[in-house]
Parts: sequence; C-alpha cells; structure tokens
Amino acid sequence: MQKQRTWMWYGIGILLLTLTIGFNGKSVNQDVDWPEYQGDAERSHYSVLNNITPQNIKNLKVAWTYASGGADTVGNRSQMQCNPIIIKGILYGVSADTQAFALDAATGEERWKTKFEGQGGMTSRGVTYWSDGKDERIFFGLGKWVYALDAKTGKVLSDFGTGGRIDLKTGVERPGADDYIRSNTPNTIYKNLLIVGARVSENEFALLGDIRAYDTRSGALVWTFHTIPKPGEFGYSSWQPANPRERLGGANAWAGMAIDRDRGIVYIPTGSAAFDFYGGNRTGDNLYANCLLALDAATGKRLWHFQLVHHDIWDRDPPTTPNLVTVLHQGKKVDAVAQITKQGQVFVFNRVTGEPLFPIDEKSFDYEAMPGETTAKTQPIPRKPAPFTRQSFTEKDINPWSKDKVSIAQTLKTARTGSPYIPITGQMTLFFPGTDGGAQWGGAASDPEGVLYIPAKENPCFSSLVPIEQAANPANQTGKELYSRYCSACHGNERQGNHDGSYPSLVGIGSRLSPQAIRQVLEQGKGMMPSFSHISEQEKKAILDFLSDKKSISVVAKSNSGRLPYKHTGYNRWYDQDGYPVSAPPWGTLTAIDLNTGEHKWQVPLGEYKELTERGIAPTGTDNYGGPLVTSSGLLFIAATKDEQFRAFDRLTGKILWQTQLPFAGYATPATYSVNGKQYVVIACGGGKLKSASGDVYVAYALD
Repeated sequence: MQKQRTWMWYGIGILLLTLTIGFNGKSVNQDVDWPEYQGDAERSHYSVLNNITPQNIKNLKVAWTYASGGADTVGNRSQMQCNPIIIKGILYGVSADTQAFALDAATGEERWKTKFEGQGGMTSRGVTYWSDGKDERIFFGLGKWVYALDAKTGKVLSDFGTGGRIDLKTGVERPGADDYIRSNTPNTIYKNLLIVGARVSENEFALLGDIRAYDTRSGALVWTFHTIPKPGEFGYSSWQPANPRERLGGANAWAGMAIDRDRGIVYIPTGSAAFDFYGGNRTGDNLYANCLLALDAATGKRLWHFQLVHHDIWDRDPPTTPNLVTVLHQGKKVDAVAQITKQGQVFVFNRVTGEPLFPIDEKSFDYEAMPGETTAKTQPIPRKPAPFTRQSFTEKDINPWSKDKVSIAQTLKTARTGSPYIPITGQMTLFFPGTDGGAQWGGAASDPEGVLYIPAKENPCFSSLVPIEQAANPANQTGKELYSRYCSACHGNERQGNHDGSYPSLVGIGSRLSPQAIRQVLEQGKGMMPSFSHISEQEKKAILDFLSDKKSISVVAKSNSGRLPYKHTGYNRWYDQDGYPVSAPPWGTLTAIDLNTGEHKWQVPLGEYKELTERGIAPTGTDNYGGPLVTSSGLLFIAATKDEQFRAFDRLTGKILWQTQLPFAGYATPATYSVNGKQYVVIACGGGKLKSASGDVYVAYALD
C-alpha cells in the first residue's frame, strides 16, 4: 500500500500539529478539543485525531449516553440540531427543549444545565465559547435573547447586556414588522467581539437582517452592517422603490459564519429578502441578500462581496457556513473560501480579494413571471466545480419503479419545470433540488488537502402563487378566511400539513393542545413557524377559534392595502403513493470534490430504505439533515439520514466502513475530541424531522 503522504497544515492546524507526534501512523496522544461550531474557525468539520482508524473502527462502541431531556414524545415535534463543543474535557450542548448544559466529556456526567422558560419552541445548533484566559463564557441563543453564561457553573452573568442578556430585536425593528427573531446558530468570536446573525421570518412582516457585533464582556453594540442598505450606502440603488428598510426585511445571516482570525476577516452568507417568492416590491438585484460577504471583523466594514443569486424569488439563499480552505491553484498555494448552495453549486473565491478561482458565467434564465414581477437578467453559474446535484427535473427523471409514473408524467406536462430559476407563477412550478437543498444547514467538511465533502439531497418540491383575496369589507373576515390568509401556505387549505411532516397537520389540534399553548405558538412562533404577534387580538382569537373548531364571529382584519398581491401555496415535497420521492434515485448523496482542480473525486448514496434494498434496488439515499466530520486517519462520520443510522466512510473512496443504529435519528453534525489520550465521537440524536420519533439522547462512541 502506498504510504500516506505528509499532510500540509495551515492556521490552527499548525499549532495542533506541534502537539502531536506526527501523522505517519502514530496516534495523537494529547487531549484535543472541538472548540467551535463545526470544529474550528474555518468551519472545516475536521480533526487531527487519528486514534480511530479504518483498521480498528470495527471495535467502536458506545462509551456513554446522556438524556438531555425535553423531547416531545407525543407530537414528535422536538429536534436536536446541536453540534456540541468540547473544551478542556467539558462538553457543552443544547437539549431537546433548548436548555444549555455542560457534561464531563469522558463520562457524560452532567455538570450543569439551565432552566430557562418561554423559549418559544426553537431549535439550536449549539453554543459559543469565549475566554480571556481567566473569564470563561458560554454565549447561548434562546428566543430573541443571547445570554452570557459562566462556563463553569452555567449561571447567567449579570454584567453582560441587561441582566445577562441582549435583545436581538433592538435595532432591527421596522414599521409593521413582526417580533420573530432567533439566534439558533452559534455566533462567531473575534478577539473581544461576539459577531451575531439571526433568523427572522420569511414573509412580508420580517424584521431587518442586520449583522451586529457586541462586546463579549459588556454586551455593548460595537458595529452594525446593514444588509438592506440605508440611503447613501453601497447597494442602496439595488432596492426599488426607495427606503427599503422601512418596507422590507430579511437578508439576514442565519446560517453561521467562518472567520480568518489572522487576517481579521469574517465570511458571512446572507439570506433571501422577504417575502421569499415574489419581489415586485423590491425591484433590482437586492444587495446584500443572497451574498457571501467578507467583512472586517473589527469594524464591520465591507471588504468584498459576491451575490450568489440576484433578486431571489426562489428561497435560494446559501444554507450553511462557508469553508475556509487552502488549495493549490495554478501552481500556487491560495487561501480560499468555498460556499455551497441549495442549488447544488460550489463557489470558490480567493479569501482576500474575492476573485473567483474558477470562472463564473452570468447566464440568462428568461421566463415569464407573475404580473408586477421583474426578474434578474442573469444568474451566476460556476463552470467548475460541476454541480453536486442534478439541475432539472423532467419526464426522463421520474422514478422508474414508481407506481405513479403515468400520473406523474401527466402532471409534469402542465408544470413549469426543466431548468433552475423558473419564477413561480399561478402554474405548478418545480424546484429541483427542493427549496431546502441540495446542500442544507449541516454544511460541508474540508480537509487539509483541499477536498470538500458535501451531504446533499435531491427531492422535487413544487409550489405556485395565488392572489391574496382582497376583502370587500374587512369587517367580514372569518377565522377560516384569516387562516387562509396567514397559515394555509404552510399548513394547507384544509389544515392537513404536508407529506413529510415538516409542516404538521392542524386538524384536531384543539384536542392535542390547550388554547393557551396554541396561542403561545401563534404569538411566539415555534421551529420554522414565525410569530404572528403583529396581527390584531381579534384576528388571533378568530384563528384560534377556527383551529379549535369553534364558531367565531366575523372580525375587522387589517387592510390588504400596501401588502403583497400574492401568497404561495406551500413547500410541497413531491412523493408518490408509497411515500418515495417521484424523482429517480439518488435521493441523498455524499460527494467529494477536489477544490485544487474543481473535479469530483467520488459520489455515493447517503442513506437507504431497507425495504427497497431487500427488493434488490441499490441503496437510494434518503432525505438528510446534518453535517459530516472528517479525521486525519481517513474517516468521514455522518448520521443525518432518515434511516436513523450513523455511518463512517473511507474519505478517499466513499466506501462505508462502519455503521450503527442510533436511538433516534441524528439530524445534527457529530464532533470528535480526546480526553486522557482517548478519542470520542459524539452525536446528538433528536429525531423529529421527516416524521421521525423525537428523542433527547447524546451518544458518544470510543474504541472498546
């Protein structure tokens, strides 16, 4: 066997390398942390640890489990998306009911756990650690708040912000906006700054998506970057008519950030402008929505940007953090940043200048749109790397063994399909990949050789736009009509929800939840659902009565004057009568791409349906949520799949080397670390998506 060549390290990897014996087959015996979200500042998902190898992985066993508490075992609506961090033998994570906790990383024994109330049913992807060498803090997003906790005790630090927390809504309000804002992805540290993005709603009532930095000790606001520009700021003319910050929201940094601390540059992907699927009220390219931003981390000054989608009306914002990599490009070593997308693309730039490493073509997608819409003239398409998902769905792409082939083909004949960036109209319009990817929030892993490892999915999704009914007399709005206006796009006209359970059925909800619980969700939001605190008390009561199957009187609703003319008909994932995607497999993939050359190394299915495998059908892959972990020994760990498996792949070939059944689906990114020279791999098993049972268990594995 050819000897493994010496790795070339950069950044933090240089420091870690000096702590090891080397990577010539000898084990790393020192303790190694997983100190940040996705492993490090580069968001590489990579570890130098090599105690667990392709040769001994067969001996991997459960070392400990921790029941974090708070799982919704009745409705199966809770999730755990947390990528825990491990620092000096302590693991910090988030429970199924969004409580922060600390464990002994070697035993799983609880050290502390918070007891916050009223968090609004959000999910969390983890916490952020900061220390000046003496003071150690955990920053924890909960609802609209970011708390500072003592890392040793979990107690709120009252010297931060107001009573130990900052209110993310302060400073991003605008006329008519709702109250929904969440910090559910870990924030980013630069020296004594906490750089914060947030999730806001995706409808016309969304708050502004400004990016902000706060002092880690005092909580004082230090700088703000306006993702929707003010008059006089660069990009302002790309939003018409004037004063977009008074009329529009979104363009928020919800997916996380990467940071080059040596250069003081933070790399931030931004979300779509709201409303996601119609932009007649925001003519222009809409900077800085759908961008990869490079900002001076100390001041928030823009250094460069690249807009990945112009005037987005497809919800095609970048879904995850970028990866900072070092590649050999045209014979020279280049520090680069790579951003993966929901559409299945990889954009690669010089980290300092923003210059693309591979050509990017501005390609025309000239299709008819809804009246009032002005689409962008072109969209940027990288020549290399090639997409890691298919880019269109037509009759030739139908699942060949589906029982519904004939009806699917008939439906396709009347649909708008076959190309990316087709505007939604009143006609059924296909997204392929679906609205949430392609790539999803779990992100990609990268290794020191410049290879990117990307989990993705390929499930068709469809929607359309329909006119918002203009009430002749606002006093005649019933609860049913208000439900149709505000809720039906996600939960369906008949309250039926959608097929995969991501938007649940509301039929009979009055028998499952108390009126108080339903009102709390309506007012605070929950999971993907935004807050409806901005609607009147009469409207809330009428909707609640309708959901509880009570008679309700007509109420005075807010006027539609000045509002958008259309609503969309939902995020409809397309399945056949047996519950399988209507597209031909693969439905979930894992792809390795060499960013030195832009060429694909391998692609394999990720996940399987056992009943199909038993019928002689090759593994199809499944829908998936969560990211990979790679190690210097040549392993790639990933859960993420609907089949509730945890797998390890050979990262050179894509071959499965090990897999095990999890107690609940692991829709999260694993972490690895070592304590007293022993390597562990840990994964949060929360289920709750794709109609999976919800759980609350963290499972750590180590060699037997």
